Amino acid sequence: MPQPIRRPALALAFALALAAPALSARESGPAATPRAVTPRGELQAEEKATIALFERSRDAVVYITTREKVRDFWSRNVFSVPKGSGSGFLWDDAGHIVTNFHVIQGASEATVRLADGTDYKSTLVGASPEHDIAVLRIRPNRRIAPIPLGSSHDLRVGQKVYAIGNPFGLDWTLTDGIISALDRSLGGEDGGGGPSIEHLIQTNAAINPGNSGGPLLDSAGRLIGINTAIYSPSGASAGIGFAVPADTVNRVVPELIRNGRYTRPTLGLTVDEDINRRLGAALNVKGVVILRVTPNSAAAAAGLRGVSVLQGGAIAAGDIITAVDGKPVETVGKLIARLDDTRSGDKVRLTVLRQGRETTVTVTIP
Repeated sequence: MPQPIRRPALALAFALALAAPALSARESGPAATPRAVTPRGELQAEEKATIALFERSRDAVVYITTREKVRDFWSRNVFSVPKGSGSGFLWDDAGHIVTNFHVIQGASEATVRLADGTDYKSTLVGASPEHDIAVLRIRPNRRIAPIPLGSSHDLRVGQKVYAIGNPFGLDWTLTDGIISALDRSLGGEDGGGGPSIEHLIQTNAAINPGNSGGPLLDSAGRLIGINTAIYSPSGASAGIGFAVPADTVNRVVPELIRNGRYTRPTLGLTVDEDINRRLGAALNVKGVVILRVTPNSAAAAAGLRGVSVLQGGAIAAGDIITAVDGKPVETVGKLIARLDDTRSGDKVRLTVLRQGRETTVTVTIP
């Protein structure tokens, strides 16, 4: 049978329990003081260069938020609701902002926030969905130096690159990496429709949702691309990001500012991706089958030939374009993208299969 606890013993145990923290404190060492900070010395040269690059470029990078109009099903009233966000950068002293088309696609309004926290309502100047490029315009109350423009045709795999943007709404975030690959393609035959975006820069710099439209810079702080897409099963950065190259940007943006739209070069050819795929398989050739040549066009002047109907109803294949300036084209999207690299007045060499024999035809871009 358990013995009852006597009251004096219980009181002593309670008093010892209360006194334990005080005893423990008195038995500890001397009072703790903050540790001395060890001087780090000078920043490394690479760190200084990265900091300087960010501080030079930051003011020209913007945070874009969009809204869209929705109609209430019952009241039929129209409301403006948040749609999404992205990044962009100042293109010139006139207040033009370059971003991705998909950042503002379907939006009824876009607000541009500068690095100093000032918000501006923007207007849409023009867009080229085929290049995923859009131009907005604001009228800032102070001059902001645009990011220096670089080139992309002379980039090398392994070069250091830097991305500035607003991933997940975390504004003005800097990440770095290298150029992992060049001349990548998105869309076209891989995306199931329309011309492909060519010459994309692939990088392992962390690019996440919200980075779209922001600048990709080289180690000199020059613009070499617009961050546009990532390859990721999860939707977050997986080390494979893509940027529209600066050479494409510098060709498309001035025309968007000037005309509000971008018109691709055309030779006067009728082609079709589905028909081309079937004919290519039937003829066992890789190229673009010309279905029809528009009279009085650049293609007609160069002597290109389309499909013809022979006596008795048989169809004879026309010319098949296999390369543009020595670069192979296997799909309609690839042909359109190759021609997109040209300007009015340029002479282009087309490698053509004609009745089973290869020949070269020179065409002047109108």
